[in-house]
Amino acid sequence: MPNDQRNLPRLVADIGGTNARFATFFDNAATLSNECSMSCDRYAGPVETIEAYLTETNAPRPREIVMAVATPVTGDRIKLTNNHWDFSIEATRQGLRVDRLLLLNDFTALALSLPHLTSAQQRQVGSGQAVSKAAIALIGAGTGLGVSGLLPTKDGYVPIEGEGGHVGFSPANPRETEILRIVWREFSHVSAERLISGIGLDPLYRAIAELEGVSGPAPTPALITERALRDNDPLCCDVMNTFCALLGTAAANLAITLGARGGVYIGGGIVPHLGEFFDRSPFRERFETKGRFSDYLKAIPTKVILAEYPALTGAAYALLRD
Repeated sequence: MPNDQRNLPRLVADIGGTNARFATFFDNAATLSNECSMSCDRYAGPVETIEAYLTETNAPRPREIVMAVATPVTGDRIKLTNNHWDFSIEATRQGLRVDRLLLLNDFTALALSLPHLTSAQQRQVGSGQAVSKAAIALIGAGTGLGVSGLLPTKDGYVPIEGEGGHVGFSPANPRETEILRIVWREFSHVSAERLISGIGLDPLYRAIAELEGVSGPAPTPALITERALRDNDPLCCDVMNTFCALLGTAAANLAITLGARGGVYIGGGIVPHLGEFFDRSPFRERFETKGRFSDYLKAIPTKVILAEYPALTGAAYALLRD
């Protein structure tokens, strides 16, 4: 790092569909401070949100900013997939009066954090042993469904920038085919995200309720999860177990595609909240059920990310190495 860039105050942000998380750091990406989470709905865009964050936390005004955003980064214009923010990178840089503003996909940032996770920041579900210097896969359900990974090179790992959550949903049995048939009435393209995410819990609940002959409005996604975990509600448990099974299929497809013998990491906000329910769910069984490649997948470990703000750490490393 050039001397003139040492000890610069830097701000890192992780902008999701629901919340924007912030922290500050200087030269050490592993040492973040002033962590704070704010609701995206309360603000018109990143300039207003960051100014509010700086005021509320009394954090130092940054010279450089990195934002991990839940949308593709393909040019100057950024439109968040699952919230109302729509902004120009350069206009935002000028509005915040910073020397540099770097943007990257949120799951690319999360992937960059994986080599830095401690043992206490991850929990393995099922068997398997990671192979050193092999590809690593990442998938996670929050508001949407994020997908990324790390590919090994002679110079270390390189993150994947993609939008794998929007591939077509892949049913694995007749019941899931019926779920797809029902959801197709509403959406011409049913992506994996349409069912394996926070926004996906509503159509998933309604489809399963129809199959089970249950009428009435669907609860909110938060209530579906709460009733499964706290009340052991049969329909909500069915929905969440189906959700976990679908995630297992998606994770297995990703692992085979990348050859992810270095492990599959599960991020996002939903699975860590499920705790032991997820460990008992059909996730791992479904992950390993892949016909002739079942033994291949049984050898791959699946790990839940427990770190509170891992994408912030990954984004901070991206800023320092860019």
